Amino acid sequence: MAAPVIRMLMACGCLLTATLSHAVQVPPPAYQLIALPAGIPSEVLYSIALQESGTRLRGQLVPWPWTLNIAGIGYRFATRRDACRALQVALQSVEPSRVDIGLGQTNLGANGHRYSSPCEGLDPYKNLSVTAQILAEQKSKGGDWITAAGRYHRPAGGKPAARYRQAFAKHLSRMTGFNLMVNNP
Repeated sequence: MAAPVIRMLMACGCLLTATLSHAVQVPPPAYQLIALPAGIPSEVLYSIALQESGTRLRGQLVPWPWTLNIAGIGYRFATRRDACRALQVALQSVEPSRVDIGLGQTNLGANGHRYSSPCEGLDPYKNLSVTAQILAEQKSKGGDWITAAGRYHRPAGGKPAARYRQAFAKHLSRMTGFNLMVNNP
């Protein structure tokens, strides 16, 4: 009687070990806290942030909260205050549709209404919440998370969305430990 129980426990242990061995990286707690209520895997949210605002810090790729993309040029700032000042100056000379902000690089033209002010988009928690909302909206249109990520970047699709899906899938594969396939229609 004890032998079947021991075999079952050993099998469960092997299964658990195999499952955990695939988890290459666990997203920071903020990503987990924001992703869960939005119904998004935290690895997906973190992979979006890596793709959108990732920078090398001490040899490791990490999302950077005070990142701006102004008219196609990326800028990173040491503080939220510096980024906010630069954002305010930028909005005097370019349209909001040419400005992406924060961890998820949300576009102010398309998503500025989700913030009480442009600089609120530089609050990492608020930016991640908005990023999660947009991802959830894109996922609700169908497809897998890689497809939703492509629509997050470029709802119209096309080659830019296809390139984005490829890059995003690489980040997600590193996070999960699974080599993910990208279907590019």
